[in-house]
Amino acid sequence: METLAELTAAHRSGTLTARYPEVSRLLTGLTDEDLVRAGQLLAGLDGDQIAKEHPDVPQIRVSVTGNATLSGLLAPLTGELARHGLLLRPHFAEFGSYVAELSTPDSDLWSGSPHLVLCVLDHMAVLDEVPTPWRAADVASAIQAKVGLVRGLAEQCAARGGTLVLNTLPLPHTVLAQLVDHRSRAHLSAAWREANAALLRLVDRHSGVVVLDLDALVTEGIPLTEARLSRYAKAHLSPALLARYARQVGHLARNLAGRTRKVLALDLDETVWGGILGECGSENIEVAGTYRGEAFEAFQKVVRQLASQGVLVAAVSKNDLDPVRETLRTHPDLTLREDDFVRVIANWRPKHDNLTELAADLNLGVDSVVFVDDSPFECGLVRSELPQVAVVQVDTEPALHVERLLRDGWFDVPQVTDEDRQRPAKYRDELARNDFLQSFDSLQDYLRELQVWVRFGPVEAAEVPRISQMTLRTNQFNLTTRRLQQTDVTRLLDDPTASVHGIHAGDRFGANGLVGAVFLRRTGTDLEIDNFLLSCRVFARGIEQAALTEVLRHAAATGAARVLGHYRPTAKNGKVADFYARNGFTPLSQDDTGTVFCHDLTAISPLPDHIRLLTAAEGTTE
Repeated sequence: METLAELTAAHRSGTLTARYPEVSRLLTGLTDEDLVRAGQLLAGLDGDQIAKEHPDVPQIRVSVTGNATLSGLLAPLTGELARHGLLLRPHFAEFGSYVAELSTPDSDLWSGSPHLVLCVLDHMAVLDEVPTPWRAADVASAIQAKVGLVRGLAEQCAARGGTLVLNTLPLPHTVLAQLVDHRSRAHLSAAWREANAALLRLVDRHSGVVVLDLDALVTEGIPLTEARLSRYAKAHLSPALLARYARQVGHLARNLAGRTRKVLALDLDETVWGGILGECGSENIEVAGTYRGEAFEAFQKVVRQLASQGVLVAAVSKNDLDPVRETLRTHPDLTLREDDFVRVIANWRPKHDNLTELAADLNLGVDSVVFVDDSPFECGLVRSELPQVAVVQVDTEPALHVERLLRDGWFDVPQVTDEDRQRPAKYRDELARNDFLQSFDSLQDYLRELQVWVRFGPVEAAEVPRISQMTLRTNQFNLTTRRLQQTDVTRLLDDPTASVHGIHAGDRFGANGLVGAVFLRRTGTDLEIDNFLLSCRVFARGIEQAALTEVLRHAAATGAARVLGHYRPTAKNGKVADFYARNGFTPLSQDDTGTVFCHDLTAISPLPDHIRLLTAAEGTTE
């Protein structure tokens, strides 16, 4: 492909390091095979030099260990992370050393505090420990012991931070076929599946564990092994399976870097339904009950499923608005209805302009958007004008829409919270607030009539998943952009020198939920704000000033001499660079990593007069 040729030319000319921020664009749309080839080129670059020349490129430290040869994972991992604008900083452990590496706190595997630790196991981790000849019971005993070992390793890893990534172990037919009776095969299959189920359930025991299901990939037709590589190189998972495994790791890395997408913007004609609404009319579009209509119906069901887990679905269509709304409201066979969309945009303007305004209305960056369209022209134009938008191009075969939408896991998160499920409704409320704003001559009048309330207090254990998620997904109002896993938040709750406070808010339109957090640490007579973050849904309502006032009051009441606030600049948090300065703090020190501000507590500003501060008891009806 042309983009791969451009990448190769840059590599040969020695300019690829200088052009690294462009790499994600060059990797867009590559086939799986070409992406691995690109990864081979990128893996040969000097990571330290890339980091030096492009300090804004997020670096993801990944340690890899397992029972077999895993060098074939380097190229696809490099390519997948680069595709998301990330720089892989890898460490590969010695062959077969996973037990020692994982269980030893000062091993090379843990050096540098990896964000992700990949423990890649395969069927030979079990079969190498089975005698010859063997019976089904021998293999069942071996895999049960292996699961027990992995469970113990996960326990030891839980306290070290980062995310431990495990995987299920698919069972090759060549193993089952060595048993000549079907009863023994059934017993072995049952024992093997029970062991994999036990691995999958480790996510319930440890919030810092992710288990990727390789069986689900194998059922797609991806070969489990390549016989020659398995026999001669001890690489027991096929290159194709390692590449698909790397794609899922790429999704995890993207989430760690705060780059998970939030908005699914859909074209309508030939994407959500068959036919052109303006030409055939609402009664003749294909949505269900016909050959192609059933495929569109299946796609709509998947979109609705995503929306139920917090994805913000919007329509962006070149159509007249009234027929589109009427169709979404009244068509008897549509699965998606108007209320499933946070915004329905139908006009004849360029779609990249509509996407820009959609993101602005939702107070999100365009890099939060995934755009789906069947038109090569529209997709190409959006890619050109808005390269930050993830473009999913579907075609005239609607049966393939679902697979194309889901293959890149754009909306994957470690855990879906109640806040996620409520997000679409809250954003619809937010758009109602914006409409309410238009009826006022001044912002201050609007804020007074909005009747904003805030509840600020210590985070409870049940709120840890949401707090972690906010650190991973909040980019604009995030003073230091420190990403925290659930285990990291839990450690802070257990640290006597630290505290985590949550910000709940609401107004006349309803509760916004847990919308922000402040991370505090007591150092001698100083109270330090390690980080302060707030959801983009509730900017500019005085909520952040109210929370900061409470922090300052708390500091004064507990004998602190001063409060220190840390700001670390990123590509996206520039709008809060002066947050502390605007609220009575003065710069204390500055270096390449950011600025430390100081408040001497002599004059604490009052709460904004339009804010009502609730006690914990008053907030229980939220």
